[in-house]
Order: sequence, then structure tokens, then C-alpha cells
Amino acid sequence: MPDGHEEQLVARLKRQDEAAFNELVELYQGRIFRLVFRMLGDRAEAEDLAQEVFVTVFKSIHGFRGDSKLSTWLYRVATNHCKNRIKYLGRRARGKKSEFDEIADARQVASATMNPSAQIPRPDEMAQGKQLEHFIRVALHELAEDHRELVVLRDIENLTYEAIQQKTGLPAGTVKSRLHRARLALAKRVRELQGEASEDDAKGKKT
Repeated sequence: MPDGHEEQLVARLKRQDEAAFNELVELYQGRIFRLVFRMLGDRAEAEDLAQEVFVTVFKSIHGFRGDSKLSTWLYRVATNHCKNRIKYLGRRARGKKSEFDEIADARQVASATMNPSAQIPRPDEMAQGKQLEHFIRVALHELAEDHRELVVLRDIENLTYEAIQQKTGLPAGTVKSRLHRARLALAKRVRELQGEASEDDAKGKKT
């Protein structure tokens, strides 16, 4: 974004300029949808919530003081919406469905499981890779929401620690310690799922 353009965009949004709103959506809809989708794990819910995020930003833009980048504020609004929706879905017992289609990339999988050497380069390994992808989807969705948020921002969105601090408002030490615990929990759950699958395979072969 050119220098000064963000300030101009914010000023237009504060004038309730619909063209500015459309520009805001065009600039950030991809990133916001990816964030919301990975937090919720449900594509239909993510599509609805992403729209709500932009409407909320447009209605509350006068509360944006310019202390951070517009994108940082937008991410914060989206994250808060996600947390509220997760609680709502939990109350309706609808928080179990997962669709994390976009984390199949081997580098992201390796990062999320704390296994830098993990690669899925050959066709004969694709079945194993698909299974690992499924386990990560399940394990990621089972994480506590504050842990899931940090894994998504750091290991999937590849944000810097500084950017995560700005988006979450958490101190640097909290981000790093909480992310460390989240990664350990994620890796442990993936190993448990792999063990359960191996046991099921062994039982199937015996029968």
C-alpha cells in the first residue's frame, strides 16, 4: 500500500464512503477469511463471520485511533469475533466439524508438528501425508482457542512475534511461552492420534 494511502482510506471510511468499504474488503478479504477459517474450522461459518468482521469495522471505524496499522486492528476485530463465535458454537455443540483444507502444505505441516525434517515429496508417501494432515486438522481444532490462535498466526500465517504481539495485545514472553505450550500440546495430540490409528490397523489385520 503506497505511503499515505492507509490514512486516506481510514478517513474515507470514517466518512462512511461505500467505495472505501469495498476497497477495504478487496484488500483484506483473503487474509481475514483464511484467519477466520483456520480459527473456526468450518467454511460456511467462516464465510458468514468474515462478512460480519468487515461490517463491524465499517460501523466502528471511528474508534480506530491510528495507534497501529489498519490491518492489525482488523485482525484484532476478526480474532475477537472468532472467539465469540467459538463460544457460541460450543454452546450449540457445533464446534466439532473441521475442514482445514489449506494446511496440506508440507512446510506448514512440519512447522505445526515441530518436525522440521518432515517432507511429503514422493507419490508413494502421499497416503501417509494425507493421514498426517487429517490428524493435524483434528488436533488443531481441539486446542484451546488461545493456543489455536497463536499456532494459526505464527505457524500457518507465518507472522513475526512482533506482529502477533500487536494483533493479540500479549507481551512477548506470553506469546512465546503460550506458543511453546500450544506446539507441545499439538504434537502430543498428533502422536496420540497416530498411535490410535496404528492400533486400529493392527486390530484390523488380526481380524
